[in-house]
Amino acid sequence: MTSTTGEPVVALSRRIGAPAGDIFRILADPGRHPDLDGSGMLRHGGSGVMLSGVGDVFVMRMHYERYGDYEMNNHVVEYEPDRRIGWEPRPGRGHPDASGPGAAWGHRWIFDLVPHGAGTTVVTETFDGSRLPEDKRAEVVNGRAWWQAQIASTLERLAELFAAR
Repeated sequence: MTSTTGEPVVALSRRIGAPAGDIFRILADPGRHPDLDGSGMLRHGGSGVMLSGVGDVFVMRMHYERYGDYEMNNHVVEYEPDRRIGWEPRPGRGHPDASGPGAAWGHRWIFDLVPHGAGTTVVTETFDGSRLPEDKRAEVVNGRAWWQAQIASTLERLAELFAAR
């Protein structure tokens, strides 16, 4: 596993024993996201529809101790089949920032897939906080170890999913 240290961007990579297309299909299915979630915050992932391109929106039910139960509306902003998928979460129903000014923080979750030999892919998961407001940037920078642990756990779960096949 490799990582980047550019702030406030947190990224980790892992080699996974599966073709990029198989991995992409899992990432493009929001219903599978709770199976991969390394943070333990996702409760229900999406509406059962596969993501098909930039502009798609999927809703995730979440739980965070500070906020309780809430939803995030995830807007697909990056989509290159079998290579890259990314979304920008925006506070939804039940989130304390849902109706306030600046509700969309501008952060993104991105997965890059690079084939690496027969049936193997290097997957890089990135939390890109470069568009965050200054106060939210500080949270990412100060919580870098937490973000890295969550991303590492997500990549581990993804690898285990394919190892079990």
